[in-house]
Amino acid sequence: MSINDDERRQFCRVNFSAKVLLSQGDSQIEADVQDVSLNGLLIKTPRHYHLRSDLPCRAKIILSQDIHIAMHVTLVHSSEASLGFHCTSIDMESIAHLRRLIEANIKEPNACERVLAELVKSMD
Repeated sequence: MSINDDERRQFCRVNFSAKVLLSQGDSQIEADVQDVSLNGLLIKTPRHYHLRSDLPCRAKIILSQDIHIAMHVTLVHSSEASLGFHCTSIDMESIAHLRRLIEANIKEPNACERVLAELVKSMD
């Protein structure tokens, strides 16, 4: 029996279209978010970028003119189509925005409880 990627994931991911600004050192790029979770994000590979996988990045997901989700991330995989980032830290205000975003986009009756359980696990 094979377990698919969704069953293996500890964190539920939601497809979400938004712009993200990635900063690493003096370099900054803008890209499109494909999906997001409490554990990280997946973006469409920009045409031109230079990111090192051995250095942290700061990701700023733009939700509106006044609201954004900020997290420190590391590049964990890359392909022609997408770049995957692991969240290494996130502030409480960004967690609250991310939680609301995930709850609003999950089509599960117990989404709120699941998101909270994931958040508690991630803090251990």
